[in-house]
Amino acid sequence: MDRTRSALKIRDQIGKFMGIFYPHFSKPKQRFIEQMIFGLLAGKDVKLSTLSRKLDEPVQLKKTEERLSRHLNAPGMDQAINKEIASSASRKIHKDTLIILDPSDIRKNYAEAMPFLGRVRDGSTGQIVNGYWSCLAVACEVGKRRMLPLHHRLWSAEAPDFISENHQLREIINMISRAVSRRGIYVIDRGGDRCKIYNHLLRNHWRFIIRLTGSRHLRYRGKNSRALDLAESCPMLYRDQLVKETREGEKTYQIEYGFRRVRMPGKKPWLYLIVVKGFGRKPMMLLTTEEVTKSRKSIWFIVEGYISRWLVEDALRFIKQSYKLEDVRVLSYQRLQNMMALVLAAIYFSAVWLGSSVKRAVLSAYAIKASKRFFGIAEFHYYALADGIAALLSRIGASRSPHPRSPPVSSFPQTWFPGFG
Repeated sequence: MDRTRSALKIRDQIGKFMGIFYPHFSKPKQRFIEQMIFGLLAGKDVKLSTLSRKLDEPVQLKKTEERLSRHLNAPGMDQAINKEIASSASRKIHKDTLIILDPSDIRKNYAEAMPFLGRVRDGSTGQIVNGYWSCLAVACEVGKRRMLPLHHRLWSAEAPDFISENHQLREIINMISRAVSRRGIYVIDRGGDRCKIYNHLLRNHWRFIIRLTGSRHLRYRGKNSRALDLAESCPMLYRDQLVKETREGEKTYQIEYGFRRVRMPGKKPWLYLIVVKGFGRKPMMLLTTEEVTKSRKSIWFIVEGYISRWLVEDALRFIKQSYKLEDVRVLSYQRLQNMMALVLAAIYFSAVWLGSSVKRAVLSAYAIKASKRFFGIAEFHYYALADGIAALLSRIGASRSPHPRSPPVSSFPQTWFPGFG
């Protein structure tokens, strides 16, 4: 399959992907969303100037940019896109699928005039810088690396409609829960160790795995004790070796793990404190609603479930790097929020839609091949896929003008990429 024909087929698939949005947007907005997804995939950049160039319209570049900016300011677009992505993804969410939430930041170190610009803590350096808060939610199966994007939201503590970060997280959980019909297990890092989050999850009988900071008190054998004290004295039942892939290479950990059955003070439901030693000076403490026994399989399911959260770190890094998320330069708060949802749609298209059938998986495999990576594809292959799609789509414009008929499925190269399907 030559590259131009592959590019045309991917462009056609973007049009078919738009079917999930058709009932909820007017035709002008449908065309805008389709063009934005094409521009994001082709340009790997959130700047409107870059997106406009990739559309290659027969008008002045300034006119295209002004039109995109006007449509990008549509109220409620981000909510509708997030809702439809979660609804489409829900068919792949099973009873024990992990739903991973990762509150993060978008740095704007040198911005001055952007709307409601606030102060955030840079997760990489710990410094307080200008920027916005965001939250990415993805789903994955325990121990697997194939991600399923669900939600992407931006907010500012300086915005007039801001209530609290807890409120934002509860809204995200509510929206996802409605879409997936209460299936799945919510996994949150130490940022989720908050009474208001626990109360919300327990009140709605939602399953969770949350990492503790250690200062929280839990009720054990009729007494309230600090979680860290319970962890230090917890008997370790099993020992394993774990290898984590990092940017510096593989890192090996010798870990031990055990558990205690506990309650939240003043709460009736039994919870389980999973303790893992070996990752650092202090033990890792996981609080979960999942019933745990003394079997290795039972405890390891929780440990592996939390460790799968590391996938989100890769996913967030992928989004920021591959789509230059921190280069976003729009001058209204609604545009910022809509752009985050459109990036989610672009990621969902490349990571999920192109791999959901054999025919489309062949296209994704060809796109990866087009990325020209000579030293193999990293296990987190979405970087290669994004590069390949961009390389192909850069050969054509976004307009779906008539083109030669595609060859029948039987004439496709018999190539299969194991991360899809």
